[in-house]
Amino acid sequence: MTYQETLNWLFSRLPMYQHVGTVAFKKDLTNTLALTKYLENPHQKFKSIHVAGTNGKGSTSHMLASVLQEAGYKVGLYTSPHLKDFRERIKINGIEVSEKFVIDFVENHQTFLEQQGLSFFEMTVGMAFHYFALQNVDIAVVEVGLGGRLDSTNIVTPIVSVITNISFDHMQMLGNTLVEIAGEKAGIIKPNIPVVIGEKQDEIIDVFIEKAKNCNSQLIVASETEKIELPSDLKGFYQIKNKHTVEATLKIISQNGFSISEKSLKNGLLNVVKNTGLKGRWQILKTEPMVICDTAHNEAGIKYTMLQVSKQSFEKLHFVIGVVNDKDINHIFPLFPKKASYYFCKPFIPRGLDAKILKQKASDFGLIGLAYSSVKEAYKIALKNANPRDFIYIGGSNFVVAEVV
Repeated sequence: MTYQETLNWLFSRLPMYQHVGTVAFKKDLTNTLALTKYLENPHQKFKSIHVAGTNGKGSTSHMLASVLQEAGYKVGLYTSPHLKDFRERIKINGIEVSEKFVIDFVENHQTFLEQQGLSFFEMTVGMAFHYFALQNVDIAVVEVGLGGRLDSTNIVTPIVSVITNISFDHMQMLGNTLVEIAGEKAGIIKPNIPVVIGEKQDEIIDVFIEKAKNCNSQLIVASETEKIELPSDLKGFYQIKNKHTVEATLKIISQNGFSISEKSLKNGLLNVVKNTGLKGRWQILKTEPMVICDTAHNEAGIKYTMLQVSKQSFEKLHFVIGVVNDKDINHIFPLFPKKASYYFCKPFIPRGLDAKILKQKASDFGLIGLAYSSVKEAYKIALKNANPRDFIYIGGSNFVVAEVV
């Protein structure tokens, strides 16, 4: 198979959560354990950091990888979803896995993958762990895909577990209350393995305290630790909390045989994009007009980005917005400013919400604009309508951002 044929098989033959939603969610680890056993347990052959959370887990994972790279280590990085190319999910020192490896992995193991009925995500996790083991990484930063307890990545026994924060998202699968969602995220806490909690949230901190106690695991709340205020090339307001989480996590890593100097920490935070290729986090696409894209897509994430938008200088404000069809927009749209021009669009995936429906729902919240046939058309018209002193925000979904970066 060619690389594109391999991707077509991965994406279409087996369910992919990003495309089809809830039906792709597997509620046990049986398949993942079967695959890793078949691959001779690659996840047991490298050290790891396991990162969960509702928001910030991707940025935190990339920051950790960047710092560890600056410290001279060979660092695996597994994240999801990808924006442009599948290979973004699996990197070593910022370099994406080769097309050949992806092709060979599927061709060499296709019979087992088909017989076992593995999901897209289960296969991808197995591929990543197999790659990291073969390449003898010093450490891998592994981002949870969805939830924690039943996520395919939750077969690793890391040096440290990290939970960035908890807010409402994916409630169909994780629960309708913060306590229920926190319980799912707490599922990554392992016996005798320290856990870093990014933020102390009073209504759910007891969930983590109890789980850590039951696991005899040291619990560190990053927001309550001494902080080194260092700059980063990731400019979103929300990155301040992520940096604190990274600092607390690295202290644990330093106690486990890894040498991380203050210089490595400083340079790692300053060069996240260069070192790891992270995209879509308050990313500047143009300056006249100022065009920013951001992957924030739930209530907590949108709240931070809208705060940052409100602090910008501009004459007029433009929003290119699209969402997936299972998004709870009743909690999101009240956060957007009414005094702005809106360009509603549908991301080019089956889960994308029709732009005309989005426009109608948005009007109920006083957000007025037009519906466009595609993300690219909406962006094109926004650029045409904006003057050099205006501000354009593109977001609402990872998939909207993916079409413009």
